Amino acid sequence: MPLPGRGTTYFRELEGPAGAPTLILLHGWTATADLNWFMCYEELGKHFRVIAIDHRGHGRGIRTNRHFKLSDCADDAAALADQLGIDKFIPVGYSMGGTVAQLVWKRHAHRVSGLVLAATSGHFVSERKERVGFTVMAGIGALSRIVPASVRESISHRLYVSRKTMTWEPWAAKEAAGHEWRLILEAGAALGLYDSRKWLPEVDVPTSMIITTQDHVVATERQRELAALIHDVYVQEIDADHDAVYARADEFVPMLVNACLNVAERSSKKEPTS
Repeated sequence: MPLPGRGTTYFRELEGPAGAPTLILLHGWTATADLNWFMCYEELGKHFRVIAIDHRGHGRGIRTNRHFKLSDCADDAAALADQLGIDKFIPVGYSMGGTVAQLVWKRHAHRVSGLVLAATSGHFVSERKERVGFTVMAGIGALSRIVPASVRESISHRLYVSRKTMTWEPWAAKEAAGHEWRLILEAGAALGLYDSRKWLPEVDVPTSMIITTQDHVVATERQRELAALIHDVYVQEIDADHDAVYARADEFVPMLVNACLNVAERSSKKEPTS
């Protein structure tokens, strides 16, 4: 799908029931729409119109010479909604996608009827060793801008794709192999700089959150801090790690459906009556 002035991106759509609210699913770092959400599509599609976008540099997402910005991903989601004739929607964000969802509200509040956040935070860095890690990532991302694309692809295949996807289904390995690794590295660095804690108390739409209590990627206490900063939030917890969306799909997917229905119901009660 071409997004005027932005680039061409990929999205998946499930029509859902007639007149159903729209969800825009926002995936995590180094994932794609399908890698992140493939276990969720069917159940969500029973209740909602579902749109799932690949973020910049991820999978078949926008390719650009611009530096990766989380705010650009938020604007991409709003631009896709424009192209599809969607006025209001519920951003549903997992991990990095949760930061994008927060920014969709921050930058396009009039379009957002509610938020659903999972395994995510309002910040990702506080300790020195974490800052060092993200700083190194930013440096590698900058270096990758002057390395030929063929070299980048060779290194990324050896260090990531061939190792991580060894036990994956072929379609999933193909999804991961489609990343633009310069943008992936810059996305990681952008997460290290992200901090929404000052403005999260301003969020004024119904919000649901799923907290992963055994998370080794996004610390559980940071997830709980995020939930505490949002006034109108419904919280569910799952005793699982960061991969709960597919590794524990039998428990996670019903929670996600419940979270989205909860937000949709509360949002409908807030809509002005004519």
